[in-house]
Amino acid sequence: MALQPVNRRSVTEDVFDQIVTDVLSGELAPGHPLPSERRLAEVLGVSRPAVREALKRLAGAGLIEVRQGDTTTVRDFRRTAGLDLLPQLLMRGGDLDLSVVRSILEVRLHNGPKVAELAAGRGGPELGDRLDAAISALADEVDPVAAQRHALAFWDHLVDASESIVFRLMYNTLRTTYEPALPALAAMMAAEVGRPDAYRAVAAAVVAGDPPTAFDAARRLLEPATTALLDALGALETR
Repeated sequence: MALQPVNRRSVTEDVFDQIVTDVLSGELAPGHPLPSERRLAEVLGVSRPAVREALKRLAGAGLIEVRQGDTTTVRDFRRTAGLDLLPQLLMRGGDLDLSVVRSILEVRLHNGPKVAELAAGRGGPELGDRLDAAISALADEVDPVAAQRHALAFWDHLVDASESIVFRLMYNTLRTTYEPALPALAAMMAAEVGRPDAYRAVAAAVVAGDPPTAFDAARRLLEPATTALLDALGALETR
C-alpha cells in the first residue's frame, strides 16, 4: 500500500481517492486490515479528523468495515458497493476499463427497452411534445457529441415517464459515468444518433400507450450500435 502525502486543498477527498484506488486495483484485498487512524494520519501527513471522515465515506461506499475498537478491514466491493462506484471503476490509472464499458453497454441494452415499455404505460400523451423537441434537436444537430447529448435528453424524458426511482437513480449514475466518454464514442454512436426515425418510432409507441411496441422499437434503436461496440470491445480485449 503505497500511500502518498495529501494535497491539503481537498484532504478528505484525497485520502478517500488513494484508498479507493488501492481497493479497486486489488492492492488492498478483501479482508486486508487498514492501518490505524493515527498511522494513516502520520503517513499521509493529514489530521486524524480528515482520515476519520474519509473512512466514514469509504464505509458508506461499502469498501471497508469499521468496527469500533477493532481493526478496520477492506470489504469485497463487488458484493457490498453500489453504482456510485462506477465512475472510479470505469477510469483507472487514466485508462478505460473495457470490462466496465462492456457492462455499461449490456445494462443500456437491457434497461432501455424496459424504460420505454414503462413510459408507454405510464407517461401519457403529454409526453409527446418533450420527446418531439428532443428528436427535432437531434435531427438538426451536426456535431456528433452534441447529438449524443440530445439523445440522452430523449432518454431522460422516458426515464421520468417510467416513474421508476430505481431506473432514475441507475440512469443518473450511468449518465454521469458515460458523459465524459462521449467524444471517444462519437464515431461509433453516429449510426444510432443519426437515426431520428428510430427515435420517432419509440416516441410514437410511448405516446400511443403501447408498451410492447415501445419495448420492441427501443430494442431496434439500441441494438445495432450496442452490438457494434461490444464487438469492438471484444476485439480490443483479444488483442
